[in-house]
Amino acid sequence: MSTKPVIVYGASGYTGRLICEYLREFGIPFVAAGRSSATLKTSMESHVPGIETADYEIAEVAHDVESLTELFRGASVVCNTVGPFSSYGPEVVRACLAAGVHYLDTTGEQDWLITCDETYGADFAAAGLLLSPGLAQMYTTGEIAAELCLEYPGLDTLDIAVFWGGSPTIASTRTILVNAATSRAHYLRQNAYTEFDPNQGLVPLVVPGQHELAMSLPWGGTSHPVWYRNDPRVANCKAQGGVFNAELMNGVPLIVAQALEATKDMDPVARDAALTATAAQVMNQMPPRENPRLNKSLDSVHASGPLARAHCVIHGNQNYKQTGLMQAFAASWLLQQPPKRVGFASGCKAFGHRELLGQLRAFGLVSAPVLTVQDN
Repeated sequence: MSTKPVIVYGASGYTGRLICEYLREFGIPFVAAGRSSATLKTSMESHVPGIETADYEIAEVAHDVESLTELFRGASVVCNTVGPFSSYGPEVVRACLAAGVHYLDTTGEQDWLITCDETYGADFAAAGLLLSPGLAQMYTTGEIAAELCLEYPGLDTLDIAVFWGGSPTIASTRTILVNAATSRAHYLRQNAYTEFDPNQGLVPLVVPGQHELAMSLPWGGTSHPVWYRNDPRVANCKAQGGVFNAELMNGVPLIVAQALEATKDMDPVARDAALTATAAQVMNQMPPRENPRLNKSLDSVHASGPLARAHCVIHGNQNYKQTGLMQAFAASWLLQQPPKRVGFASGCKAFGHRELLGQLRAFGLVSAPVLTVQDN
């Protein structure tokens, strides 16, 4: 049973450590939880600046509903970073529900968001609890830009582009490959999920702020179509993204195609092991701490309607730090007051897009949004 109000599950990973760092800055006591207490101890002491001033504990826990439920009891919020979430998320969500705590995670796996919405959302709502997957830079910062556009009526279509500088973490690389092998990417067309052409390949996109076209992928479909599927303002939503590094982007489809071909006849367990090994070949070491001159982010949203247009661009830096900050801010909010919405809800719906934007601005992680509106 936890004696701290917040639990960071998967705290020894790259994103988990950043969440712990920002929880320390918010002055929030937390439990750093995961499979190995030794790894957690080393990670906290070596990679979380100022950890000696934090009020925290370390907890080693098995990944099953019973063990997680016992750990979560007494806490208020769980920040889950253990992915792929479609593989490891159900136990954590079920344990949160059993223990009566709010659930946050950093996923970008569209199939997992759909599962959260359709399988667990009603139960969380009935319990007065928040179920908010996908609270992360690659999804929430773009959602903030979309919400700024949607403050103007008459818009029903969202065209979202998300780009970032740097390389994905070990966990993100594994998630990309595993998710590509087990699920399809969808966009929203007239309020219905529509599958991307799996053979689409790279798509060039015009990126604000540069002359060179950037290459993009559906990236699993992202969170946005799921969040907006039941939003009465939005009928269509498509999101694509990638890294600014063209060489890296050009290599992604080939790596994924080779992995899919090599594992197509395997059973799920063997396939998961093979994809994990492939991901390790692509990225097998923790990336260095982010550099704001190198690790940049760009979120661009074109919103349109029959007679109106809006375009919002948010430039930022240090993508994973944006995620860590938003997770810590959300935890802080939930310790002080109820979310704006319970059950399945995006970060913007649960905490407010301007509130989240204010935190990112206050910590110097994004610039002021550039918003252009044309209407009747």
